[in-house]
Amino acid sequence: MIKVLLADDQTLIRQGIRLLLEIEPDIQVVGQAANGRAAIDQVETLQPDVVLMDVRMPEMDGVAATRELSTRFPEVKVIILTTFEDDETVFEGIKAGARGYLLKDISSEEMAQAVRRVAAGEALIEPRLTRKVLAEFSRLATATGQPKAPKTGAVSESLPVPLTDREQEVLLALARGLSNREIADQLVITEGTVKNHVSSLIDKLGVRDRTQAVLKGQELGLIV
Repeated sequence: MIKVLLADDQTLIRQGIRLLLEIEPDIQVVGQAANGRAAIDQVETLQPDVVLMDVRMPEMDGVAATRELSTRFPEVKVIILTTFEDDETVFEGIKAGARGYLLKDISSEEMAQAVRRVAAGEALIEPRLTRKVLAEFSRLATATGQPKAPKTGAVSESLPVPLTDREQEVLLALARGLSNREIADQLVITEGTVKNHVSSLIDKLGVRDRTQAVLKGQELGLIV
């Protein structure tokens, strides 16, 4: 059973999420908090596996609470929830230690699956927020003078098997948020071939999905 703590200053939102999650046979909502400080206190008492953390709350916001939880209770995994796709705290939340970052308009099934994946140790970022994260990574890389990798044929010493030129092209397209169909049209290949390249990328980068592949590629300097 995955134990979940809800932190949101809106009672109706907390109650709604609780109802949605508690119909899942493997998820139990063990507590609720109306601000970040209360969430930290309840984590100490209830020891949840996952905290669903709103960004904007009184007394202590979600980013500050996540930062403190990451220090004091590193085994507890935080998923930050936000209403706004352009929320300026996206990157700050990830730097604070959040393992997931989701928009509140996702379905109940998507939220339950996100809880399961993060509880299992995966990192999860809402695809619509990936570009914002990548933009911030690029800004920081430029500010620190980190050298840029070539656009094709990129090789990283961290990869046991280097990416092919075509895989690199697909990775760059994923970073732009393109679908498999759009990538196929752009590269003049079949959608099935794109799927094969994506699977190969995921395997070579040692990640679980395409979003993580993009983040890993940025971290390794394969995306500019």
